[in-house]
Amino acid sequence: MNTILVVNAGSSSVKFQVYGIVGRSELKWLIKGQMDGVGTQPRLRAASVDGEIMIDRSFAPGEIADLPAAMQRTAEWLREVHKVEPVAVGHRVVHGGPAFDRPVLINDSVLAQIEEYTPLAPLHQPNNIAPIRSIRSLFPNILQVACFDTAFHRGHAAIVDRYAIPERYYAEGVRRYGFHGLSYEFIASRLPEVAPQIAGGRVIVAHLGSGASMCALSAGRSVDSSMGFTALDGLPMGTRPGQIDPGVLLYLLDQKRISVAELQRLLYHESGLKALSGVSNDVRALEESADQRARFALEYFAYRVGLETGRLAAALGGVDGFVFTAGIGENSPSMRARIAKYLTWLGAEIDPQANARGPVISSADSRVALYVIPTNEELMIARHTLALLSGTSGRRAARDVRAAEIVERAHSLL
Repeated sequence: MNTILVVNAGSSSVKFQVYGIVGRSELKWLIKGQMDGVGTQPRLRAASVDGEIMIDRSFAPGEIADLPAAMQRTAEWLREVHKVEPVAVGHRVVHGGPAFDRPVLINDSVLAQIEEYTPLAPLHQPNNIAPIRSIRSLFPNILQVACFDTAFHRGHAAIVDRYAIPERYYAEGVRRYGFHGLSYEFIASRLPEVAPQIAGGRVIVAHLGSGASMCALSAGRSVDSSMGFTALDGLPMGTRPGQIDPGVLLYLLDQKRISVAELQRLLYHESGLKALSGVSNDVRALEESADQRARFALEYFAYRVGLETGRLAAALGGVDGFVFTAGIGENSPSMRARIAKYLTWLGAEIDPQANARGPVISSADSRVALYVIPTNEELMIARHTLALLSGTSGRRAARDVRAAEIVERAHSLL
């Protein structure tokens, strides 16, 4: 069976999934795994679709010192032990800038453009690029596809995307992009099946995890998002502050004399729930803590979700449904209950018993339907990769002779 490998790389981990291609247009999930603790306590874990453990192996730090080494060892395991020879690899890339409004085949020029956007996503973009380069070096004939977290939001109206600064900056790409687009796109694709009564209406989706954002959907299309130019804006997150007065940043630079590098570290690594609680950036740890600061951080997070709901409700002209997704949204009934308190002005009412099981967690009397819907960014990436691989769009997307040859070779295998 031909397969597609999906790669989602972080700062010290590489998550991966393998999908089989059935016929020319269907995907079958086969393997899910990750290599984490890269450079410190490397550990490769993977399971089959039925939950069977396929590998759980630890390595010495020097064996897996960086992401390329992690990608190489993972690829070797897939090829040598399970005979996985993917015809294509799909990657999550956080920032697509103004150039990319859809998934694209990766070639030299595309990779160079992706690298140009590193300052816009310094926490993510280098990690997204590392496995792309590693695979290009190890397996130069494998088709690779970049799927951008910003692409789903690129249809926003200018009134949504613009900042009130001189137009020359907008022309250069300084605009509101929005992120977690692969997650929102997947939820939009699931709504007709899970919640058909609201799928064509006005829905707010809350992607709540270590990185957190919200999106306003109208008939399944993104019309606004909590995040903007970078993934720092909007909701408070595990270690990021969310919305902050730009004057605070000017004050820190001018009066406190901190460097740009120090400011970047503060905003990406030392703020958010971690800063508010002084305990942890992990909601699970905060929920277990008796520390008053931990409780404050949790309530602050819920309050800001409530406030952002008001802004997105105004963008939609009302709300028919509200969806919780991602790590916190899917797995924390107590956080969902905290947030629901700030949605009562919409007529939303949570059912405590239903909240423990989902997917519908609103009461019978609620004027706004509340749902918990698990997201699956990896499946969305696999779908986009297969679409480029199997259709004429793949040939059109090939921007050079080399890429065209790879597309034709991969296409012939389907």
